[in-house]
Amino acid sequence: MSETKGKFIWYDLMTTDTVAAEAFYKSVVGWSAQDAGTPGVAYTLFSVGAAQVGGMMAMPDEMRSAGAHPSWRGYVAVADVDASAAQVAASGGTIHRSPEDIPNVGRFAVAADPQGALFILFRGMGEAPPAPAPNTPGYVGWNELATTDWEAAFAFYSGLFGWAKGESFDMGPMGTYQLFTIGGVPAGGMMNKPTSAPVPYWLYYVNVDAIDAAAARVTAGGGKIVNGPHEVPGGTWTVSCIDPQGAMFALAAPRR
Repeated sequence: MSETKGKFIWYDLMTTDTVAAEAFYKSVVGWSAQDAGTPGVAYTLFSVGAAQVGGMMAMPDEMRSAGAHPSWRGYVAVADVDASAAQVAASGGTIHRSPEDIPNVGRFAVAADPQGALFILFRGMGEAPPAPAPNTPGYVGWNELATTDWEAAFAFYSGLFGWAKGESFDMGPMGTYQLFTIGGVPAGGMMNKPTSAPVPYWLYYVNVDAIDAAAARVTAGGGKIVNGPHEVPGGTWTVSCIDPQGAMFALAAPRR
């Protein structure tokens, strides 16, 4: 666990139509999908080849009634979920679901940072698989936080997970884009959200081969492109998207 502490190690989608969402992401990203086979729990596993890279579950009725929207969630590895949950609360964050076990899988808690962006604390029962090579298609390659105060958010995550600052970029009227590193490796960025975004959120970028073809698959499958294609520093092309059920996600590729 020491090698993965503080890293995003899993992602899953909570949505209102798992059948339609499965078909959409299989087409857009090229994932295969299968039921996790957990008794009493409907959970779909997404894979690239033999490697599992994410999951999906139906949004509970009580969450729908409370006004929740479909969304992707990132799981961050910690050595002790209970201790990390206590640290979240002590640092001004919120624990939305107290620590509990997933039989034969691990322990988790659903948290939010002080600005309100959701993430999940997780400790697995086994060793994490080796990290893929950078830009490997089908894997999430970038984690981006849009928030109300990125400097305060960085202080929170740095204290919780040990993340460090990387390069920063001046985006003019949009302010600063601050990269963060995990174990010395760039893993994502933080910025203040646009006023049009109602709440702070994490956005996860899935690697694909070529951005234009992938964007065409998004719209053909009933999704929407809300930003891009844009070329970012380093030569990567990105688009931000909304799937047919309303969950935000993004795509990244080395070429158009």
